[in-house]
Amino acid sequence: MRRSVSLWVSVLLLEIAAALLSPAPLRAQSDEIVSTIVVEGAQRIEPNTVRSYLLVQEGDVFDPGRIDRSLKSLFATGLFADVTIQREGGSLVIRVVENPVINRIAFEGNDHLDDETLEAEISLRPRVIFTRTKVQSDVKRVLTLYRRSGRFAATVEPKVIQLPQNRVDVVYEVREGAVTEVENIRFVGNKEFSDSRLREVTRTKESRWWRFLSTDDTYDPDRLAFDRELLRRFYLSEGYADFRVESALAELTPDRRNFFITFTVEEGERYEFGDIGIETTLRDLDPEEVRSNLDIDEGDWYDADTVDKSIDDLNAAVGNLGYAFVDIRPRIDRDRDAKKINVMFEISEGPRVFVERIDITGNVRTIDKVIRREFRIVEGDAFNGTKLQRSRQRLQNLDYFEKVEIDEVPGSAPDKAVIKAAVQEKSTGSLSIGAGFSSASGALADFSIRERNLLGHGQDLRLGLIIGQKNQQVDLSFTEPYFLDREVVAGFDIFHSETDRQSESSFDTVDTGISLRAGYPISERLDQDWRYSFKRAEIKNVPHDASRFVKDQEGETFPSVISHTLTYDVTDSRSNPTSGYFASITTDGAGLGGDVKYVRNRVDAKYFYPIADKWVLKLGASSGYIFGFAGEDVDLLDRFFIGGDDIRGFATDGVGPRDSDSDDALGGEWFYSGTVQLSFPFFGIPSELGILARVFTDFGSAWNLSDSGSEVEDSSTIRVSPGFGVTWVSPFGPIGIDMGFPIKKEEFDETETLRVNFGTSF
Repeated sequence: MRRSVSLWVSVLLLEIAAALLSPAPLRAQSDEIVSTIVVEGAQRIEPNTVRSYLLVQEGDVFDPGRIDRSLKSLFATGLFADVTIQREGGSLVIRVVENPVINRIAFEGNDHLDDETLEAEISLRPRVIFTRTKVQSDVKRVLTLYRRSGRFAATVEPKVIQLPQNRVDVVYEVREGAVTEVENIRFVGNKEFSDSRLREVTRTKESRWWRFLSTDDTYDPDRLAFDRELLRRFYLSEGYADFRVESALAELTPDRRNFFITFTVEEGERYEFGDIGIETTLRDLDPEEVRSNLDIDEGDWYDADTVDKSIDDLNAAVGNLGYAFVDIRPRIDRDRDAKKINVMFEISEGPRVFVERIDITGNVRTIDKVIRREFRIVEGDAFNGTKLQRSRQRLQNLDYFEKVEIDEVPGSAPDKAVIKAAVQEKSTGSLSIGAGFSSASGALADFSIRERNLLGHGQDLRLGLIIGQKNQQVDLSFTEPYFLDREVVAGFDIFHSETDRQSESSFDTVDTGISLRAGYPISERLDQDWRYSFKRAEIKNVPHDASRFVKDQEGETFPSVISHTLTYDVTDSRSNPTSGYFASITTDGAGLGGDVKYVRNRVDAKYFYPIADKWVLKLGASSGYIFGFAGEDVDLLDRFFIGGDDIRGFATDGVGPRDSDSDDALGGEWFYSGTVQLSFPFFGIPSELGILARVFTDFGSAWNLSDSGSEVEDSSTIRVSPGFGVTWVSPFGPIGIDMGFPIKKEEFDETETLRVNFGTSF
């Protein structure tokens, strides 16, 4: 019985093993394997390219997870508008619908932004794959571009035009809308300064009719962030050290036409400078040696800009004493109860870092040497932040570049630094056509062509032509800023001019000549200039009733003149100074060749003092003396003629010796003139209009002729003329109007109440 059971069990086990190893189950298992992969619908794209994105290959097991990831992988390529994957028996069938190829991209309805600007902003291009995602992304980019230009009402609608061979044209239909202007700028929390004063500080302006040439009255979020910084700087310069801008909110009106901007500020208390001190850990450095470089006095209102300037001045002073590696930091101690800020300047030894090299990029046209010679430090020098800042300023003053960025990066060793200077060049050539009018010269037109960076070598070449009622002139000038690779400005001028002086002195002049000039700095503020000129000067068209002094001078002379000028300038701006002073001494000597012999001296000085914000007091004075030598008298054209711009209220050449019979101005061998003037914003007119008013008192005199007769009226008494005027820096050029009222004059002087100057170029 037991044998039968064992035999039965053995047979059963053999049957089970046979069943497991039979061919039928092998065929069932083979149905789970991917035998082939079929790609359908591909036109431009090779089937093998489609297969390369799959995570399932022939011979793999059908895996739903991997098939799903393959589907996502194909969609992620952006090549297909639709993809399906199906299992058909042992085959995996991939059906694709390819995205079309872009044939052309066009913009319609754009007037204020041209096609090139918009094409540079979008990512789609002809002959690339079209996807709706990229189109929507490009629409957002274009809308952002319009919003940056102040058009928040702009809309962009993409249109897709189907073409044969699965190609499309993409057309962006643009409705630009009106410029979204800033209707109103409000301030909340300001007590010390009015809304109108703070609006002058911010770059964003309210929309007004006179800003038609400006974009400052359009909303720009980047500009709004800059306005926050401008407000902070302004309050810090006025002593409000706790000031902060709590919020800057821009609200768009429902019609999307205007913005209302609200700045919420917290002014805080106003602080004065308290104790000012200097501490140092440098060996053998006495703080009192450099204290004179601090332009801060106890009791002055706190000014963060003054602190920064003092750091630069101290850095330069300590460096001049031989300390190459210096670190100067201000320690600020704020006494809130006394409302004072004590400042202690701590001078310590800085890291010993040397300039390893200077790398310059961005200069496509300007050669490296032109840039390198403006650096105040060279490779191998001790690193100095003040000199680096001065180098940046000198590069910007060249006016060759739109942007100048100078950065310090670590060098090949801890004690070495690399200076990277990146510049962005701008056009330095100009073609100018101008027109103007002045009381002295009448109507005039001028034409000039100029290149300030000739062939990238930093040289200045100019050709100019002036045609006016009283003056015609043509001149050619060339300037080499670094003559013989030294800091010497050298150049020449060739000129020819004809001037009508009939109304002043009954003659015309013709000057033709050449001058050579050279100048160089003696120090950072003191310059020395030399000039040699030789010309043919002619007095002609003298009427029969002219003064005998004019008739005696009729004809030609050949002056040969050497001039020397010393100039000391500590003003804050050469073009529009508001503080500081300027002084120059000029000596002209004629007689080295030529047929004219004289020595002429002239002194000029100006002082500018800011009384209040945009209120500037100007004091100016000039004086001169000329004398002949070697038995020569001083010629008519070499004397001093004043009036007009020198002493407003008097006509051109209206002050000085005059022939009583012909009323001709004869000029004086001595002269002086001066002015006291206060400039201020025109009351009730926004400052950005560029209108400044002024009140002044001019004074002066010209006198003495070495060989005069009884018919000459001459007096050295002072002439005085108070008055007022206004200047408008208009979009068409500066316009100046002055009215002077002589209150002290001689009977023979020529007066002129109204004086007008206007000029523009385009």
